[in-house]
Amino acid sequence: MTFARQYAATRADEIAIRDERVALSWGELDDVLNRVCNALLATDLGDQRRIAVFAENGVETAFANMGGLIAGASVVPVNFHLTAEEAAYILTDSDTRVLFLSPETLDRGVAAARIAGIEQVVAWRCEPSEGLIAWDDYLAASDAAEPPTDHPPRPNLLYTSGTTGRPKGTELPPTMFAGGDTIAEHLENMNKMPRASLGAHLVVGPMYHTGPLSGARSLAAGVPCVILGRFDAENTLKSIAEHRIETTVMVPTHFVRLLALPDEIRAKYDVSSLVNVGHTGAKCPVDVKRAMIEWWGGVFFDAYGASEVGTTCLITSEEWLQHPGSVGKAIPPFTALVLDDEGNEVPAGTEGRLYFKDATGRGVVYHNDPEKSAAAHIAPGVFTLGEIGYMNEQGYVFITDRFSDMILSGGVNIYPAEAEQVLIEHDAVADVACIGVPHPEMGEELKALIILEHPDALPDSAEMLNWVRDRLSHYKCPRSIEYVDSVGRNTMGKINKRKLRAPYWEGVERA
Repeated sequence: MTFARQYAATRADEIAIRDERVALSWGELDDVLNRVCNALLATDLGDQRRIAVFAENGVETAFANMGGLIAGASVVPVNFHLTAEEAAYILTDSDTRVLFLSPETLDRGVAAARIAGIEQVVAWRCEPSEGLIAWDDYLAASDAAEPPTDHPPRPNLLYTSGTTGRPKGTELPPTMFAGGDTIAEHLENMNKMPRASLGAHLVVGPMYHTGPLSGARSLAAGVPCVILGRFDAENTLKSIAEHRIETTVMVPTHFVRLLALPDEIRAKYDVSSLVNVGHTGAKCPVDVKRAMIEWWGGVFFDAYGASEVGTTCLITSEEWLQHPGSVGKAIPPFTALVLDDEGNEVPAGTEGRLYFKDATGRGVVYHNDPEKSAAAHIAPGVFTLGEIGYMNEQGYVFITDRFSDMILSGGVNIYPAEAEQVLIEHDAVADVACIGVPHPEMGEELKALIILEHPDALPDSAEMLNWVRDRLSHYKCPRSIEYVDSVGRNTMGKINKRKLRAPYWEGVERA
C-alpha cells in the first residue's frame, strides 16, 4: 500500500496538501499520485529514468516530484528562473525524457524541450497544443490503480551554477536520500525521519532547492504540506498561524524580510505552533539570528552544507546562543578540518581553508564530470565547499570568507563566471571580474568590475546591465557595475577575487 492510500484510509477527512489555489485530501492525493506514477511507469524513461520539473511552486509541482519518486524516476528540479537555452543544457545533460511545466515557465519550457529533443511535455493550467499535453488530460489518460512499489528508488539529480559557466549536476547524496532497495522500503524509511513525528510543514522557498523539495516530500511520512508561491513575509506569518505550522525551512533573506515587518503586523499572527525551523542556504548575520530567536524562540536548527554532500554541520538555537555566529559542529559521516595553504591542519581559533572528511569516502561527485569531482578534493573523500573559516576549542565551525568565486545571494548559489562570460562579449568590455559585495537583505549581491576598451567612452550602466539580462537569467546578473583600471590579473592571468572583495567588506559581517 502506498503512503497516500494508507493515510486516505485512516485520515480521510484531513487535508494532505494545499497551495494558495487548491486543497486536496489524502484520498484525492492518492488518486493524483497513482495516475502520475502509472503514466511514468508506462513511459520509456531511458537508462537513467530521468524526468524534469521546470515549474514554480504549487501542488502540481509536488505531484510531479512525488509521482516521479514513486515511479522510480530520477527527478531533475530545474530552476524556474532559467532561460530556455539554460534549461535546455540541463535537460540534455541529464538525458531527461519527460518535462513538467507550470504556466509561468510554459513558453521557455516548450522552447527548451524543442532544443533538447524531448517529446513528452506536460503542463498544468494550460490548453493542449502540438507537442504539449495538458495536465488534466495526462491524468485522465492514466490508471488510478495502486502502482507497484517493488522497483528501486532513484535520487534526484540536482544542478548548481557552474564555476566555469556551465551548471554542475550532482545526485542527491546518501545523507539526504532515504535509500532502500525498493520504493516500499524507501517510503518506510521516510517514516523514520525526525520531521515525520511533527505536524504541518510550510514550503516557503522555491521547490528546485533541496530544502523546500524535501519538505514537500514529507507527505510520504504523513506530514500535511502547505505550499506558498513567491515569498511574502506577512503571508508567511498568516499561513503559520492559520494552518498551525510546526516545521519549515528558511534562508537568512526570509528572516531579514520578516524582521522588516512593522511591529503591529508581527504581533498580529500567532507563530507559537512552530517547533522546528530549518535554517539553510547561507550563514546568518548574528544580529538577524538573535532577533529571530528572541521572536520565535529556540526553534531553529541551522544546517550548513551543500547539495553535493548534504548537511556537514548542524547547530541548535541553544548551542548558537553559546557560540554566536557558528554554523555548528560537523556531523557524521563528516569531520571538519581547517587547513593552511600547504594542506596542514591549523590550531583552534586559526583561520584557514575549510575542508570536510567524508568517512564513507564518497565526498563530492558531479554527474558526467570526473575532473570537477576531483577538483573539489585534496585527498579521496576530503573535499571543500570553497570557504574560509576556523574552529574553536569545542569544535564549532565559524565561516569568515570564501576562497572560491561563488557568492550566496538570498540563499542562492551564483558563480560569477557565467556573468563574466556574457559581459566579455560586449564590444565596450576589455576585461571583467564579478565579485560578491554586501547587500542588506540578500546577504550579498553580484557586482561587475569592468575595464573598458575605450576608457573615454563611458557606457550607460543601466543599458549594460539590461544587455546582460537579455542573455542570462536575472538572478545570475550583476546588480551594479563599477568601471576600473585593473582587476588585478597576475602574470598567469589569474584574479585574486578575495583581494578584490576585501574593500567592500571592510567592517561588514559576511552573511
